[in-house]
Amino acid sequence: MIFCAVLAKIPERGGQQCKGFPRRELDSMEYKTEIKVRGYHADFYGHVNNARYLEFFEEDRWAHLEAKIDLKKWAKLGIVFLVVNINVNYRRAVPVGQTLKVGTSLEKIGNRSVVLKQEILLKETGDVAADALVTFVITDKSGKAVTMEGDVLQEIEKLR
Repeated sequence: MIFCAVLAKIPERGGQQCKGFPRRELDSMEYKTEIKVRGYHADFYGHVNNARYLEFFEEDRWAHLEAKIDLKKWAKLGIVFLVVNINVNYRRAVPVGQTLKVGTSLEKIGNRSVVLKQEILLKETGDVAADALVTFVITDKSGKAVTMEGDVLQEIEKLR
């Protein structure tokens, strides 16, 4: 793995990527959140604790929802976003001092659920530190998941 990190920095190799360390272009997903990794984000080993990634992903989900959907209106109607599943792939350790960009895009709209794709990138290199698929449902006042149709579907499509 150390060889991969060194190889990626050699200009003659064109920033060649090594297996297991994907890289993305920053403009392929909307990145609303930038986070400077601080000491309180780190675990005993000096890198971001796995639970903190969930907080980073959540911060960017809220940024997207607030920017595109009238959440106050939805709250008055008793409509709630409820995460029901998160699958995270941890791609590389992130040490204290790094700056991260967190992005979110709409992956899939199902009958009663929605899947968002999220990524955390190292700002300096564009390397993917973690990615996740987050599934949520929208519940009404009764607590039941609503069908993705009509006004609800129109609002969710704003996340594209």
